[in-house]
Amino acid sequence: MSDLVFGLDTFGDVPQDDTGALVSDARAIRQVVDEAILMEETGVDVIALGEHHRPEYAISTPETVLAGIATRTERIHLSSGVTVLSSDDPVRVFQRFSTVDALSGGRAEIILGRGSFTESFPLFGYDLADYDVLFEEKIELFAKLLEEKPVTWSGTQRAALDDADVFPKTESGRLTTWVGVGGTPQSVIRTARYGFPLMIAIIGGTPERFTPYVDLYQRATDQFGTTAHPVGMHSPGFIADTDEEAREVHWPHYKLMRDRIGALRGWPPVRKEEYAAEIEHGSLYIGSPETVARKMARAIKALGVGRFDLIYTTGAQPISARLRSVELYGTKVIPMVRDLLA
Repeated sequence: MSDLVFGLDTFGDVPQDDTGALVSDARAIRQVVDEAILMEETGVDVIALGEHHRPEYAISTPETVLAGIATRTERIHLSSGVTVLSSDDPVRVFQRFSTVDALSGGRAEIILGRGSFTESFPLFGYDLADYDVLFEEKIELFAKLLEEKPVTWSGTQRAALDDADVFPKTESGRLTTWVGVGGTPQSVIRTARYGFPLMIAIIGGTPERFTPYVDLYQRATDQFGTTAHPVGMHSPGFIADTDEEAREVHWPHYKLMRDRIGALRGWPPVRKEEYAAEIEHGSLYIGSPETVARKMARAIKALGVGRFDLIYTTGAQPISARLRSVELYGTKVIPMVRDLLA
């Protein structure tokens, strides 16, 4: 991959077909595989699949879908976006992704996170009161597993390991592993302490307000004596042939999804004026290829990041519009951003 990396993210949002009806979860998953093939054909560097356990999203095991994509592609990197490590087992996460790495010829990546949704905790028998300690202990174990040597470890949230060897090993000897953070200094410092690359989720407000976190990561890696990798960012967006069409297709599904989640979190319904302001000044990348490319270039330059992932699905956008958005991102937006930053 070139120095500047471009990805597309999805949680497997269940889309509409040409009649306006929601498709099945099974078809939604197959649709993501089709979109990944199109991404590879159009020059996208990475596909990242997020883990969710909610009715709006079809993907609960990103690595299973990535394994399917691995057998249908040759170049594109295959990432989670994110894997909720707190409610999973680090050994099994390593095994599943090292298997995807084998199937794909070394293209697997993991983005570890604590998760902004909490459905996985009761689903798998974890107490939300242990939210912090679960991630702290499990990322410590996962960092040891990445060395691909026998592991001795003990904690309070899973059985201890005594000189345990874990298989399969990767051919390269190291799984590419990021940590996704939502904007807490402690998460940034933890990421730096382990020497992991940092992926910042910027889903609202101006991207520039995250500049202190990039600076903190670089300072912290220097103090810990770890490596300051190029930082990544991911934000939601949608691309169509014109600005008007992009907003028209995106807005109703965005509002439905945003209000449904907002009701659970005590947010008021989103107004169209807020939506327009977020497109103009915030972190929604909605519009024609030219509009989105210029905005992406500004954000990449402002934060000095090395990777930009666009969350290209938000709600039940029609399949045909999603495919067009993917196509425009790969064939138009990425080349424009490279030119603008050259």
